[in-house]
Amino acid sequence: MKQWLKKKLTALTNTKSKKQIISRDEHDISRRFISRGAQAVIKKLQASGYQAYLVGGGVRDLQLGGRPKDFDVATDAKPEQVHVLFKGSRIVGRRFRIVHVRQGREIIEVTTFRGSHDQDDNLNKQQSRQSESGMLLRDNVFGTVEEDAIRRDFTVNALYYNPEDRTIHDYTGGLDDLHNGLLRLIGDPETRYREDPVRMLRAARFAAKLEFDIEASTEAPIEPLANLIDSVSSARLFDEMLKLFQSGYGERTFYQLRRLGLYKHLFAQTEWALTHSQKNEHYQAMIVQALRNTDARIADGKSVTPAFIIAAMLWPPLQEAIEKLGNKMKPQDAYQQACQQVISGQLGQISIPKRFTITVREIWDLQYRLPAIQGKRPERTAAHPRFRAAYDFLLLRETAGENTGDLGAWWTDYQRDNPLPSPAQRMQHDDQKDERHRPTRRRRRRTQH
Repeated sequence: MKQWLKKKLTALTNTKSKKQIISRDEHDISRRFISRGAQAVIKKLQASGYQAYLVGGGVRDLQLGGRPKDFDVATDAKPEQVHVLFKGSRIVGRRFRIVHVRQGREIIEVTTFRGSHDQDDNLNKQQSRQSESGMLLRDNVFGTVEEDAIRRDFTVNALYYNPEDRTIHDYTGGLDDLHNGLLRLIGDPETRYREDPVRMLRAARFAAKLEFDIEASTEAPIEPLANLIDSVSSARLFDEMLKLFQSGYGERTFYQLRRLGLYKHLFAQTEWALTHSQKNEHYQAMIVQALRNTDARIADGKSVTPAFIIAAMLWPPLQEAIEKLGNKMKPQDAYQQACQQVISGQLGQISIPKRFTITVREIWDLQYRLPAIQGKRPERTAAHPRFRAAYDFLLLRETAGENTGDLGAWWTDYQRDNPLPSPAQRMQHDDQKDERHRPTRRRRRRTQH
């Protein structure tokens, strides 16, 4: 039997329960910072005879003094029972079924306590399935709250809060790690990473978000097992990428991913450029600035788009590909082929929706139109729907040290002297334009008899 499989069979049973029940006087969580929707779901589950707790990142962030936006609930009620209890709820997921319960504008995610995988239990064998590498393909084995705590990923995410009596239930020593600023995986790290390689990305993300140290035995297997991320579906990796870079701490996450050897399994072409190109310092400065700007926008409550970050991430390999192809073909042909090559290569790792790849191409295309500032060309360029994003991208390139001949300053002055219409004004103009060009119907003359 493989060594990792032996560890799998014993890791959870060897994890000793460190159960503590912390009373209201001993913790910092106040119910007034918990959404009404989450409290209503817990109250209804408990009134129906089920156990129910607030769990996970919401409890963690509340204890740290944060104000979480999302709240998850864990219960011993089966998904079907939760679904019956809440009208309009939906059971989602195959790997592990959860229930989305709508409370006003909120969607509360309700999960059933997970249990351990008893190899002698035929029912559990049917409800769980693993790949040859140890990845859990299906995980619908249910259990007790104690088993559920041990099945969670990090100790700081395995805290359960009961709004009824205002107690925190800690089964893994999560409060101690929270107070010590330590990110620790529950169980044997190698086994847990094999079960779900995305846990390695989560380790980098939580360490960046919380600014915690990763416990030594939790960090040690990450780089050797990082290639397991390649077996995760590209669609799931896109969702994870959004969490990594669009949660307000993208810059710190980027550094963690590179330090742990994970970044290349998300952006292999970019990692190559950052490692081998003579322009690697400039490339890194540009990516870091893009993430820093995104973090600032999120902190200010402004909208962000994945397309801008992706355009910045893939700009280094695009420039390298253009330079390589430039010796063989015309510049425009080299650019077009390089775009296709880089985007196709990236789609092999992360399944980026087409609406975002189209925007990425438009931002890139405009970088080669912005230098044309003669005659009516600036007016046509400024009228492009992606002009503002392209202008910001130009400034990003200059901030990172690229010499564009003060092109950014020229376009800044142009916009000052030629104010661009707001989106509402542009929409109104388009509607009026459509009205002018709409063909008029000719009335048929009634024939007289």
